[in-house]
Amino acid sequence: MMNKGQRSMPSSSKTTLPPLITILVLGFLSIVAFGDNNYGPTNPLLYCSDDFADQLQARKFNVSGCKKLRTLDAEFAWNYSNLTTTNNSTNTTTVNGTLIEIFFRAKLRNYEGWVAWGVNPGKKPQMVGTKAIIAIKHNKGTTDVHTYDVTKETRKGCRLWPTSASEFGLNVLDMQAWSNSTKQCTTLYAKLILPFPEYNITRLNHVWQVGDNVNGDQPLQHRVTLQNVDSTETINITSPDGQSYGQNRSFLRSVHGVLNIIGWGTLLPIGVIIARYFRVFPFIWDKVWFNIHVGFQLTGFLIGTAGWAIGLSLGRSSEYYTFHTHRTFGILIFTFSTIQMLAFRLKPKITDDYRKYWNMYHHFLGYGLLAIIVINIFKGISMLKGGVGWKWAYIGIIAFLGAIILTFEVVTWLRFMLKLPAISIPPKENKTSNNPTQNKQ
Repeated sequence: MMNKGQRSMPSSSKTTLPPLITILVLGFLSIVAFGDNNYGPTNPLLYCSDDFADQLQARKFNVSGCKKLRTLDAEFAWNYSNLTTTNNSTNTTTVNGTLIEIFFRAKLRNYEGWVAWGVNPGKKPQMVGTKAIIAIKHNKGTTDVHTYDVTKETRKGCRLWPTSASEFGLNVLDMQAWSNSTKQCTTLYAKLILPFPEYNITRLNHVWQVGDNVNGDQPLQHRVTLQNVDSTETINITSPDGQSYGQNRSFLRSVHGVLNIIGWGTLLPIGVIIARYFRVFPFIWDKVWFNIHVGFQLTGFLIGTAGWAIGLSLGRSSEYYTFHTHRTFGILIFTFSTIQMLAFRLKPKITDDYRKYWNMYHHFLGYGLLAIIVINIFKGISMLKGGVGWKWAYIGIIAFLGAIILTFEVVTWLRFMLKLPAISIPPKENKTSNNPTQNKQ
C-alpha cells in the first residue's frame, strides 16, 4: 500500500533493462579484450610488446615477469625460483639463492654489434662491478655469448675480455643468443644462480647495454649518450611488471630542462626585448620599462639558477660519465648571467664618462649570452633524446619570440626611415589652456 504523494514504481521491464544492457556490454568488451588471451589480465606478457611476447611463447618460456626497459628500446623477461634448504630438526626453511632465467632483447644499429645484460652486487646499479653476459654478433651472422667482469679499468679504456667460469663469481648454467636480421634485434638468454644475500631479488641491481663495434670476442666502447648512461635500474623481479626503484634521475633531468628553458631560454630573452624596444625607440615606456626589464631578468636568473644547480647535482651523481660541452656552456651561462645581475648594482650614472663603455659591455655580453643559451638548450635536448616534443616546443618558443622581434624591428626601421617620433606608452595628452597666450604643446 502506497502513501499519499508517493509515486508509483516504474515497471520491472524499465528498471532491469539499463543494468542488463550494461552487463551485456561489459561482457562483450571483456570477451574482446581477453577472449583470445589464454593468460587473462594478469599475464606478465601484457607488460611487453606483442612481438617480444610472441617470441617468448614460441620458445615456450614460462614467464614470471616482463617489462619494457626505459632505454635503448630494450625488453626484459624473466622466470625465477628460490633455492632453499630445510632443517628438519627445527622445521625451518632457509633461502640460499635464486635460480633465474632471463630473456633480454635489444636492437642493434648495425649488422655487427653486441648486447649485454648483467647484475651488480654493489649498493647501486652501475656499470663498474657488473657481472655481465654479452652476446656478440659478427658480420658473418654468427653470435657468440661469453661472461665478462666489468671493472674500473674497463671504464678507463682497458680491453674487456671474456672471464672464465671460475673467476666470474656466478654459476651460469646456460647461455644462448640469436638474432633477427629483419628487425636487427638480438636476443640473449641465460640461466644462472644468484646467491643470497649478495643478490636480493626484491631489489636487484641490473644493467643492460648495446654497442656497435666488436673485435673478435671483445666488445668495444659503446656510445656515450644518456640512453646508454641510464641503462641501469634496481628491479623487483618478484612483481610481474618488474617494479623499479630510485629512478629519480630521469625526473630531475626533466625538471632541469624545464627550468632552464623557462628561465634562461624564455624569460631572459623577453627581458632583452623589453629593453631593446621600449627604452628609447620605437616605443617609450618611461621608467616602467626598466622595472619590467629587471623583473624578467631577475626571475629568469633565479629559475635558471635552480635548473643549473640541479644540473650540477646530476653531473656529480654520474660518477663515470660527464658531458663536458654541455657542462661548460652551463657554467658560462651562470657566470655571465651573474655578471649581468651585478651590473644593475654597479651601473654608473648617465653623467659619468665611462657610461657608454658600460652600455657596450652590457649589451654585447647580453646578446652573446642569449646565443650560448640557445645553443646549450638544444645541446641538452639532443642529449636527452626524450622525443621530438622537447625540440619542437623550444623551436615554437623561439619562433614566437622571433616573430615579436621581427615585428618590432620592422616598426623601428619604418619609423626611423620616415623620421617619425617614438610612440609614448601611455600616449601623452596635449593640454591646452583657455587663454590663447598660454596655449603651448
